[in-house]
Amino acid sequence: MRLFHDWYVAILVNADGVEVDRLRWSGGGGVQGAVERLERVGQSRLTPEATQLLERFPESAVEAVGEGPLPEPTQEDLGFLDQAAIRLAERGVADAAGDLDRRLEHLHRAIEEVRVASNVRVSRLVEWLGLFLPDLDLDRDRMGTARALGEADDLGGLARHLGLQTPVHLPARSEWRSLRDHGAAAVEVQGRLDRLEAALHTLAETHLPSLSTLIGPMLAARLCVGAGGRDRLAKLPSSTVQVLGAEKAFFAHLRTGSPPPKHGFLFAHPWVMRSPQWVRGKVARTLAGRCSIAARLDAYEGTPLTAEAVAEFDAKVLAIRAAHPRPPARTGGR
Repeated sequence: MRLFHDWYVAILVNADGVEVDRLRWSGGGGVQGAVERLERVGQSRLTPEATQLLERFPESAVEAVGEGPLPEPTQEDLGFLDQAAIRLAERGVADAAGDLDRRLEHLHRAIEEVRVASNVRVSRLVEWLGLFLPDLDLDRDRMGTARALGEADDLGGLARHLGLQTPVHLPARSEWRSLRDHGAAAVEVQGRLDRLEAALHTLAETHLPSLSTLIGPMLAARLCVGAGGRDRLAKLPSSTVQVLGAEKAFFAHLRTGSPPPKHGFLFAHPWVMRSPQWVRGKVARTLAGRCSIAARLDAYEGTPLTAEAVAEFDAKVLAIRAAHPRPPARTGGR
């Protein structure tokens, strides 16, 4: 005996291909009934009709859903199916809001986009001001300069506030208003960036508590997004975590034989960034191993890392640096 079934029907066929029995859904429960049946089928569970036939003929072989000589659904079945599909889609969209990986990715991407906009606006502003104030330090406290611009009544007042020489050339009133507007826009974009980063910190500390404790919420979020989600990050080997973010350099190594990358996103962490060049690879490798452990603690709800564990790793980094105070001697001739 072979049992063929779908969400609306189940039929039993003998070895000669003759239909022995058939049970159809009667439409009970309406659209909600169809939703529940589709969910059961999606979970590889049998419908009540298929279960009933299998209880009567336990020796039957259950075939895959939708396979075999199944009758066509009726117009009433198709109507229920359309409405049930819409309801399941709406539920899926609502459930997506609970996907912290996707929310973290959107926050991370938004921060990258707004940071680019902020840097462009501020750079334009200080270079514009630098035309009138040649002794303005174009690299020091750019956002402070933008805020001071918004509080100044004129360019001379701004120069006095910043402790600079009185400008020789003054902008026309319309240009001064444009300059102030540009400064206000730069401050507004920076405020938006600050709010996004605060939201990301909160979400990352909730979704990735151990990883956030180890390397900080921003870098933890970047690793999670780069890996494609918390669960996937937890399954990656530490050697892959080490070079996440350095994919171009890695594939260039495979293609051309250039030296392989020693770190990717992890270079942004002070433990790696502030290490001497000749030990960065060792520090990054050790840090990647700790990140893998932290990601697994987060994914499988283990006991979160403590500040004491982070302090122990900090001491380990210092020990690695102390063990390699000078670059290794080169071997071989010129």
